[in-house]
Amino acid sequence: MRHRLCTTVVATALALLAVSASASAATFTVNPTQIFLSGKTTTALLTLRNESDETLRFQLSAFGWQQSPTGEMALTPTQDVVFFPALLTLGPKEERRIRVGSTVPAAAQERTYRIFVEELPSAAGQKENAVRVLTKMGIPIFIRPAKETATADLRDLALRDGALQFVLDNRGTVHFVPEKVVVRAAGASGERLHEEELKAWYILAGGRRDFAAVIPPAACANVTSLTVEVEFNANVLKESLQTPGGTCKK
Repeated sequence: MRHRLCTTVVATALALLAVSASASAATFTVNPTQIFLSGKTTTALLTLRNESDETLRFQLSAFGWQQSPTGEMALTPTQDVVFFPALLTLGPKEERRIRVGSTVPAAAQERTYRIFVEELPSAAGQKENAVRVLTKMGIPIFIRPAKETATADLRDLALRDGALQFVLDNRGTVHFVPEKVVVRAAGASGERLHEEELKAWYILAGGRRDFAAVIPPAACANVTSLTVEVEFNANVLKESLQTPGGTCKK
């Protein structure tokens, strides 16, 4: 039996690019960490602040954003999102507001994008024998539909090569982020032999995430049932798979 529930969860994301152990990094902040647009709210302000004691240069770019079933981010160039300015320089402790908007209407399903704020090398160059760490932040942009629903569907539990595989679908109109995805393995008497919390991230509207959890060799021969629990706020999706022959890789 499949279990379904509806909820809406949001989360933040940060992409950090770094090189070298002997390096220096400037500090800047971006606020908000997510942008929500709609048919009624077509623009928003993004505040970029230089927290350091030196002058920083930045470049902005926008992309359409999707997630693969295995969790990788898929980015494509887009003109659906507009912003100004695209290049800017901030002095020490200076901040600047950047207006971000959309050129497309809200759809039946949430549209998803990312705007990247990328630190550029200093115009004055860098000190000799120094490596500069440049930071790049990706800010999610969501264009919300008129009707917002997030419906989760936990399905297709199966044992393959000693790993429990399953799928978490988003059949709703907006994204969600599971609070917890936990796999438990039990023995014939119900004793817990293994428990693992899997990493979870955005599952965009109409998207899915494929999970796999390997059962440790020390426990696999005695496992007779596997259970998956997915938490959304105070709600829980739960499915079980019976494994009377154990879960060891064959």
